[in-house]
Amino acid sequence: MRPATELSPDSEEQNHWATVKRLMPYLWTPGRWDLRIRVIAAMTLLVLAKSIGVYVPFLFKDAVDIITPGLRVSGEQMVAVVPVALIIGYGVARVLTLLFGELRDAVFVKVGQHALRQIALNTFRHLHKLSLRFHMERKTGGLSRVIERGTRGIDFLLRFMLFNIMPTLLEIVLISSIFWVKFGFLYAAVTFVCLVSYIYFTATITDWRLKFRREMNEQDTKANSKAVDSLLNFETVKYFTNEDYESRRYDVALASYESAAVRSQLSLTLLNVGQGIIVSLGLVIVLWMAAKGVVDGRFTIGEFVLVNSLLVQIYMPLNFLGFVYREIKQSLTDMEKMFQVIDTNPDVQDRPNARQLEIKGGAIEFKNVCFEYNPDRRILHGVSFEVPAGTTTAIVGASGAGKSTISRILFRFYDIASGTVTIDGQDITSVTQQSLRQQVGVVPQDTVLFNDNILYNVRYGRPEATDDEVKAAAGLAQIHEFIAKLPDGYETQVGERGLKLSGGEKQRVAIARTILKNPAILLLDEATSALDSRTEQEIQSAFEKISEGRTTLVIAHRLSTVVKADEILVMDDGRIIERGTHDALIALDGTYSAMWQRQREVSEVEEKLVELVEVS
Repeated sequence: MRPATELSPDSEEQNHWATVKRLMPYLWTPGRWDLRIRVIAAMTLLVLAKSIGVYVPFLFKDAVDIITPGLRVSGEQMVAVVPVALIIGYGVARVLTLLFGELRDAVFVKVGQHALRQIALNTFRHLHKLSLRFHMERKTGGLSRVIERGTRGIDFLLRFMLFNIMPTLLEIVLISSIFWVKFGFLYAAVTFVCLVSYIYFTATITDWRLKFRREMNEQDTKANSKAVDSLLNFETVKYFTNEDYESRRYDVALASYESAAVRSQLSLTLLNVGQGIIVSLGLVIVLWMAAKGVVDGRFTIGEFVLVNSLLVQIYMPLNFLGFVYREIKQSLTDMEKMFQVIDTNPDVQDRPNARQLEIKGGAIEFKNVCFEYNPDRRILHGVSFEVPAGTTTAIVGASGAGKSTISRILFRFYDIASGTVTIDGQDITSVTQQSLRQQVGVVPQDTVLFNDNILYNVRYGRPEATDDEVKAAAGLAQIHEFIAKLPDGYETQVGERGLKLSGGEKQRVAIARTILKNPAILLLDEATSALDSRTEQEIQSAFEKISEGRTTLVIAHRLSTVVKADEILVMDDGRIIERGTHDALIALDGTYSAMWQRQREVSEVEEKLVELVEVS
C-alpha cells in the first residue's frame, strides 16, 4: 500500500498541471498588453524559426541533387554546375533560424523576468503576512532553500518548456508529416515509434530517478539548515568548544547527500545509454530504408541526405530532452513546495470589515483572556486588567508565568482563545493588524539589528524620517554622543544581528528606533533583563523619558525597573495573583514582596563583588 504522503502518478500529474496553470497568469498578465504582445511575438518568432529550420535540409537536398551528376565528370565541369543560389540560400536560412530564435528570446525575456519578479515579490509579501507561529516552526535556512529552488524552477520552466519542449514537439509534428507525405507511411511510422519509445523510456526512467533527486534536495535542505543554524549561533558554538561536534553533524547530512547524488548519477548513466540505443536503432532502420530506395531508383542521393538531415535534426533536441524533462519535473516539484508556502493561510487574519484603529488615549483592557499555544496546554487563564491612558503598568512573575505571552497577544502575533483585548474600547480583532501595530512600539529583550549601519537601524522605526529626526531620537535614547564619537559615526556598520555593538548599545538603538516610530502605546518586553545593573539604570532613565504621555506596558524580570509603575501585576501559572503599587505589594507581604527581597539580596551581593573588584 502506498504511504499516505506519497501521491499516485495521476495525482502527481494533476498537481503538475495545476502548478503550470498557476504560472499562466504571470505570463499572460491581466491589463499588461505590452507583455501580452511580447508573448504573441515570441510565439510567432518560435514558429518562424522552426519552420525555416525544417526547410533548411530541403535546400541542402536540392544542392546535393544538382551537383551529384557532376561527380562523373572532371572537377572543372563540377564547378560549373555548383548551385550557388541554393548554397547561399542554405546559409541565409540557417542564419534566419538563429536570428529568429535569438529575437524570440530577446522579446520574451521581459515577460519571463517580470513573471519571476512578481512571483518572488508575492512570495516575500506572503511570508511577512504569515503568523509568528509559522516562522517559529520553520527553519530559516530550509525555508530560504524552498523559495530559492522554487524561483529557480520557474525560471527553468519558462526557458525550457516554452523554448525547448514546445519547439521540439512542433518539429516532431512537422518532420513526421514530411516523412509521411514525401517518403510514405512506413517512414513516418518507424520514426514515430522510435520517438514514442524514446519519450516513454525517458519519462519512465526519469520518474524513477526523481526519488534520488528528491532525496538529494531533502539532504541538501537539512545540511543547509544545520549550517545556517550553526553559524547563527556562532558564539554558542564557541562557548562550548563544539566546532568539531557541529562539523560532524554537518558531515552526516553531507554524507547522506553524497550517497543520494551517487545513486542519481548512476541512474543518469542508465538513462543516457538507453536513449543512445533507441536513437541509433531508429536512425539505422530509417537510413537503411532510404538507402534501399536510392538503390532501387525511387530516391535521389539528395533525398537520402534529406532523410539523414531530418533525423539528425529531430534527434538532436531529443538528446537534450532527457535532461529537460527531468529538470522540468524537478522544477514543478520545487514550484509546488513554494506554492504550498504561498497557500499557507496566516493564523492571524484581518476580518473582512476590519477598520483602522483610532487612538484617543491608548487605554488597554484585557478582559477574561484565555490563551494556549497548543490545545493541551493553556497558558493564560481568565486574565483581566486595565491600563489607563498615559499610565504605566508592569507585569512581573517567574519564567513561564505568561508575561511575554501578554505582549504577543497585545501586538496580535496570536489570537486569543476567549475573552477580549481592547484599545480605547476597540477590540483589537476588529481593527487591521497594520493600524494596531503602527500604534504599538516594542522594545524586546533580544534586540536584533539589521546588518547595516546605525543610521539605517534607527531610521527603521520610520523609514521616511530625516537625518535630524534620527539624531534627535538617538539623543532621547542617550546614544547620540556615543555614535558621534565613533570614527564612522552613524555610518558605522553594526554587523550580523548587531554583534559589533554591546548589549546596552543595541538596546539604546532599539529605544531610538521606537522613539522615532512615535507610538501611542509602548511595550517593554523584559528590555533590560540581559543587561548589567549599571547599564540597566542608564537605560531605565531613557525609558522614563519616552514613557511620558504614553500608555506603557512593562514586562519585567528585575523588579527594580518597575517600582515607579502606576500598577504592578504579579503573574503565576497564567493567572494574576497580586496587583497594586510597589509599596502596596510590599505591604501585602506576598509573592511580590518575597521576589523583591530575593532580588535585593542578589543585588547586594553583586554590589559587594563590584566593590571588591574595584578595590583590587
